[in-house]
Amino acid sequence: MSDMKTVSSLTPRADGAFPISHEEGATRALADAPFEDLVAEMLRRLGEDPDREGLLKTPERVEKSLRFLTHGYQLDPEATIGEALFEERHHNMIIVKDIEMYSLCEHHMLPFFGKVHLAYIPDGHILGLSKVARLVEVFARRLQVQERLTEDIAQSFWDVVSPQGVGVVIEAHHLCMMMRGVQKQNSYTISSAVRGAFMEDSRTRDEFLRLCTSQHRPL
Repeated sequence: MSDMKTVSSLTPRADGAFPISHEEGATRALADAPFEDLVAEMLRRLGEDPDREGLLKTPERVEKSLRFLTHGYQLDPEATIGEALFEERHHNMIIVKDIEMYSLCEHHMLPFFGKVHLAYIPDGHILGLSKVARLVEVFARRLQVQERLTEDIAQSFWDVVSPQGVGVVIEAHHLCMMMRGVQKQNSYTISSAVRGAFMEDSRTRDEFLRLCTSQHRPL
């Protein structure tokens, strides 16, 4: 009996087109709605009036803000590094510490922020220092979780730069557990990812972790 109902619901209209369900219609309407209209509707559902003076330009500002905060989806790691790989015989560890990082938690779309430390051992090529920070931006400017962000940065560096080894440590505060939920203000999260020599040699890995987490005076 259920099979017969399913077949009848797929009967085309006189013009040959199949009818769409209420859910499909609602989905299409949302897909066609301008971003600013969606933000305005969100404000209404939160109990606000998007037509009052202080909120008139809020939908426009929110769209611009979110597009900037997620522009990493339009960035490619290899293109970001470009031609900034230089032949060099240096074979010791290089560390870029305290790279500022801002991202959005994909669970609540609230910010998490902190510092990224990246170290690598070259294998015939070194990378321009500013490109390390730019590579962080490629993946931080997306909806993320800290654990995946750490892995994304390490893996892309490993793939594009081809070093002997690479390690990444991220220390971050998460507003999703500071300003809501459990509301713990003083906790922070540390995550790490290693490849190559940093994974295979415990002494290299220990040196990397010690240098990343050591305190030092500002220059």
